[in-house]
Amino acid sequence: MGRWVNQSYTDGFILVGILSHSQTDLVLFSAVMVVFTVALCGNILLIFLIYMDPQLHTPMYFFLSQLSLMDLMLVCNIVPKMAANFLSGRKSISFVGCGIQIGLFVSLVGSEGLLLGLMAYDRYVAISHPLHYPILMNQKVCLQITGSSWAFGIIDGVIQMVAAMSLPYCGSRNVDHFFCEVQALLKLACVDTSLFDTLLFACCVFMLLLPFSIIVASYACILGTVLRMCSAQTWKKALATCCSHLTAVTLFYGAAMFMYLRPRRYRAPSHDKVVSIFYTVLLLCSTPSFTV
Repeated sequence: MGRWVNQSYTDGFILVGILSHSQTDLVLFSAVMVVFTVALCGNILLIFLIYMDPQLHTPMYFFLSQLSLMDLMLVCNIVPKMAANFLSGRKSISFVGCGIQIGLFVSLVGSEGLLLGLMAYDRYVAISHPLHYPILMNQKVCLQITGSSWAFGIIDGVIQMVAAMSLPYCGSRNVDHFFCEVQALLKLACVDTSLFDTLLFACCVFMLLLPFSIIVASYACILGTVLRMCSAQTWKKALATCCSHLTAVTLFYGAAMFMYLRPRRYRAPSHDKVVSIFYTVLLLCSTPSFTV
């Protein structure tokens, strides 16, 4: 086993990717890079404006800046390497680089999912207890919400990274993906990975269903509050407060559950790669704009 692990450190892996150099794939690559560039500039500008404008120093915009930071780190973890491999024709990634991609990807997706879930509590307080909002959502509470989101996400990422990189890999080095994704990497392991599959599924269930249950509970309370409102204007205001967040939550959790909670017999590498492009580039780049 030691020989296999050492060999993995030396040789690294080959990212098969999703794009070739056909005309259609060149158009798709160009579209991905345009979205990446726009999202990169947009998120940096958004973080800068929120930091510089005192009027935006509110809980909602603080959470929004954290979502933007997570998205920036996530796309910069994946897209530049994918672009470099596509343009250079090289598809290799080192063993350490693969581990870093796994750790950052899992940590950031987990943190963003938790933060989106906990933001439902912010919406609940804003609608159900507007007069007490400054007290219930003070700076300490906001820091606790974002801190716990980052902490649980990082713990999840470290666990999965250490577990995946501790496995022996031999034979084929071809990862059937455009980045080092845990499920694609497990197929190259030389040992039975059923225990790791169970660990991975348990982590995914916890990181997805915990915040999802918070969202359901918060919006159930919001619905009860809204149903007691008599004013049409108040209804519209409540709907405007929740609609963007619900849109982001639906897209985020729908894609995440499709990727990680499907039974193995229904998984196909081609489907996973297409969903990953949507998930990591198109959806996550636009999540902050959904939540405004």
